[in-house]
Amino acid sequence: MCMFPDLAPPAAIILTSAEFSVDPAWVIFWFWAQWFRTEEPASLWLTSPSGLVCRKHQQYDCKWYIPLADLVFPSPEESEASPHVHPFPDHELEDMKMKISALKSEIQKEKANKGQSRAIERLKKKMFENEFLLLLNSPTIPFRIHNRNGKSYLFLLSSDYERSEWREAIQKLQKKDLQAFVLSSVELQVLTGSCFKLRTVHNIPVTSNKDDDESPGLYGFLHVIVHSAKGFKQSANLYCTLEVDSFGYFVSKAKTRVFRDTTEPKWDEEFEIELEGSQSLRILCYEKCYDKTKVNKDNNEIVDKIMGKGQIQLDPQTVETKNWHTDVIEMNGIKVEFSMKFTSRDMSLKRTPSKKQTGVFGVKISVVTKRERSKVPYIVRQCVEEVEKRGIEEVGIYRISGVATDIQALKAVFDANNKDILLMLSDMDINAIAGTLKLYFRELPEPLLTDRLYPAFMEGIALSDPAAKENCMMHLLRSLPDPNLITFLFLLEHLKRVAEKEPINKMSLHNLATVFGPTLLRPSEVESKAHLTSAADIWSHDVMAQVQVLLYYLQHPPISFAELKRNTLYFSTDV
Repeated sequence: MCMFPDLAPPAAIILTSAEFSVDPAWVIFWFWAQWFRTEEPASLWLTSPSGLVCRKHQQYDCKWYIPLADLVFPSPEESEASPHVHPFPDHELEDMKMKISALKSEIQKEKANKGQSRAIERLKKKMFENEFLLLLNSPTIPFRIHNRNGKSYLFLLSSDYERSEWREAIQKLQKKDLQAFVLSSVELQVLTGSCFKLRTVHNIPVTSNKDDDESPGLYGFLHVIVHSAKGFKQSANLYCTLEVDSFGYFVSKAKTRVFRDTTEPKWDEEFEIELEGSQSLRILCYEKCYDKTKVNKDNNEIVDKIMGKGQIQLDPQTVETKNWHTDVIEMNGIKVEFSMKFTSRDMSLKRTPSKKQTGVFGVKISVVTKRERSKVPYIVRQCVEEVEKRGIEEVGIYRISGVATDIQALKAVFDANNKDILLMLSDMDINAIAGTLKLYFRELPEPLLTDRLYPAFMEGIALSDPAAKENCMMHLLRSLPDPNLITFLFLLEHLKRVAEKEPINKMSLHNLATVFGPTLLRPSEVESKAHLTSAADIWSHDVMAQVQVLLYYLQHPPISFAELKRNTLYFSTDV
């Protein structure tokens, strides 16, 4: 009997002894090298080196196994500190995404032009290889198992949801009357001989495995309101997180406040989540742990208890409406009520100048700085100061969505220049303050790096000669209006300081470039040809280039406004 937990992608195969002479049940962890990294590559079930996309004549080698009766999950107190697992560089992951998106675009063009099937298959093979590499190298969530008679193994999964699924699947099997055992060499040979047949049961969640008529997923922004939850048996400190999939794996995107000492939390918090070909939304409900002794030594994070989890498919016909769609996810006897609606990328990223020029949102940056008699807008300085004061070590700062209603409240206060701004900032959730800063730059009537220079930035970042690129990128900065340049350099230094805390906040320079690049560069008007390309094509070409531009400046040694002015003629431009 084979039991396959419903995972995406499946991290392991759990087998019982019904097909073999071993008595009683046992477990084999079979990790494909294409899917998941571990701290010890030798402790895997490895495919043969015949190629990632080779589907015939594959051979498997058994590296280790653990009987279910001997498998335990060490508690945070019992676990020992493990050697540091170096995450795969963010820029290499983004390069893979760029290649995958470009290959998707090429395949679609070949199909539209009725190209040769060989050419299409060759492109699909390349895309398949890159998607496998991305799935292998993207996971960062530690999952440790231990053989009570031997050693521990640490695996990296893509989300807390999957880690919970594996734990539950194993614990369910362990409820049977199990005994320890040792496999003979013959039994191991029989098992490994069955592996090719077993690996066909699951399809890995990559584009290459999808039919042509399957949905490519949603590109744009999903607005989600987490209303409330019922069904808890005793009072606890409760919160929810939201995960969505992108490129075959899931990423945590939002987190509600902790509702203290209750059985019926009522959050009523709205979040705006960016989707990149997403097809599923996951909601996880946690009990907050304040005991600092319960720290996961694999990533030095306090372990909160998952009370329930659930998942829904993002049906385009359901969510692509102007009205909110309300639903309930049931999880372990718990019911979480939420509402959602979807806004396409072209609609949600449209820059619209404010009709009210007395505020700051939707108003040209030169108008705001002139009115304030400042070099950097007050809203930028205050949000940056607050983030550096109490949010610079917040996990996922600028990536995790703040509560939309809090962000709108801060927007209204800044627009009205309310005297209570500082008091409100000090009491506000830090993710809402970070979200307000992002919203300010997103709603500028033209991007901070200007519409006029956008084509030149795209050309400059594509230059292959380092010296030519340096000259071009520095000249473009000198060509910015003073308020734009000074504000950009101010933000640049702030983001560098945030990235210095990457071991704690998990936000690298590349993560920050991914968050802010499109916000600072996206043109105010989409070119007329945009409607001819899919959302995925727009994302792959424009957004990736925008990320690379900001990353170039983030990785550059400190840039001084005075130095830029002194070394080269400055071409002023009215904003």
